[in-house]
Amino acid sequence: MNGRVVLRPGKEKPVRRRHPWVFSGAVRCIEGEPKPGAVVEVVSAKGEWLAWAEFNPRSQIRARAFCWEQGAVIDEAFWRMRLAASIERRRQLLPDVTTCRLIFAESDGVPGLIVDRYGAFLVMQCLTAGADARKDLFARLLHDLLSPAAIVERDDPVRRKEGLAPAQGVLSGELPDAPIIISENGHDFLVDLRSGQKTGFFLDQADNRARLAPYCAGKEVLNAFSYTGAFAVYALASGARHVVNLDVSAEALDVAVRNFALNGFAPDRWENVQGDAFRQMRVWRDQGRQFDLIVLDPPKFAASRRHIERAARGYKDINWLAMRLLRPNGLLATFSCSGLVSADLFQKIVFGAALDAGREVRIIERFHQRGDHPALLTFPEAAYLKGLLCHVA
Repeated sequence: MNGRVVLRPGKEKPVRRRHPWVFSGAVRCIEGEPKPGAVVEVVSAKGEWLAWAEFNPRSQIRARAFCWEQGAVIDEAFWRMRLAASIERRRQLLPDVTTCRLIFAESDGVPGLIVDRYGAFLVMQCLTAGADARKDLFARLLHDLLSPAAIVERDDPVRRKEGLAPAQGVLSGELPDAPIIISENGHDFLVDLRSGQKTGFFLDQADNRARLAPYCAGKEVLNAFSYTGAFAVYALASGARHVVNLDVSAEALDVAVRNFALNGFAPDRWENVQGDAFRQMRVWRDQGRQFDLIVLDPPKFAASRRHIERAARGYKDINWLAMRLLRPNGLLATFSCSGLVSADLFQKIVFGAALDAGREVRIIERFHQRGDHPALLTFPEAAYLKGLLCHVA
């Protein structure tokens, strides 16, 4: 046995209900000397066995539970079964899709492990000490299960919260020197598997891009925080009159230009603007420029609980600006990928923005992440992406 995490009296309820996170404040003591990433037992203050978990003394989340069967043997065969089951769920859910998330960390019973499939290539992120400790094992098992052309590891700032150093590189196989081309709902996109945000593309928005596209027909669209222009490609394909991409990254906008060319869109149908969205939208407000439909898909504003209030102010400000830039009866598709900002709080923030903007706003549709990013019922924190399509009168 590597060790035991003994909880304080009365702190066992979440673990019994199969919530995976055990915070430092719930821990009375650690028995043994488990290393970061080691598999440990979680027990109540009375010594009752509760779960198997991955331990990390450097994190506020001291243990991440992943198995509630005391007799389970946590070996290579165990992890192989977990990975295979997760992959099979995607095959059943998205049988004809070759670009999707295969492993979604705690929601798939593998804490901290993210694996995205881009055709013949796999991109892996190990965000916790446990996933990092088993990195080579996971890479080998994934190679056995899927025979990818290459497996590449991508870094993420979340690793620093776990006390982990930056990690990036090819774990097996060979990557092409140039970005690859993926297809999503009939549209083509360039993805650089070595750089860019997250694992190279925002796969979680695939269904939302398709749902929003028909509303764009005949409209002048602003795609704020556009990254490489995925929402814009869908809008143009659905007959948008003109689309403006707004992003702070010149590199991302350069890829957007190539994505437009890849999908056959004439240069007079789109415009790229590099700049900070908050500042540029204020400039357009002062100029009196307006749009028929605005997409707000900003990066995560709340990285920790202490950032929630600041994030709420940011979301309110950007939504207020968007409502000021919309023509009467315009549409606003607004998103938050901050898991700490609940869907209820996000709706209240948009409500506050509407009051301050003096606009009458109605919710037409609600958005969430695609099903290959599932939210385990016992782990609601996994439902991080939420969005609203609003009619702004």
